[in-house]
Amino acid sequence: MPSADQTLTVITQFLARADKSAADVTPATGLYGDGLELDSLEAAELSAMLEDEFGTDPFSSGDELPQTVGDVLAFYEVAAPA
Repeated sequence: MPSADQTLTVITQFLARADKSAADVTPATGLYGDGLELDSLEAAELSAMLEDEFGTDPFSSGDELPQTVGDVLAFYEVAAPA
């Protein structure tokens, strides 16, 4: 499974494509609202990029939708084999 750095790289690449600032992105940064301000189309695009890169993504896992960058990072930590 990907490291936190690899996951953050994909998120940063997505933000560049979406013309959004990647400055000050931390695990506590929200994906919606006052955070990265993703709309549903942007969330779907981020989901697709994560799935293309890692074979799975937290947006279509069947669990709750991630609300923060930290939720995305935690998804891959939990998904990692023990």
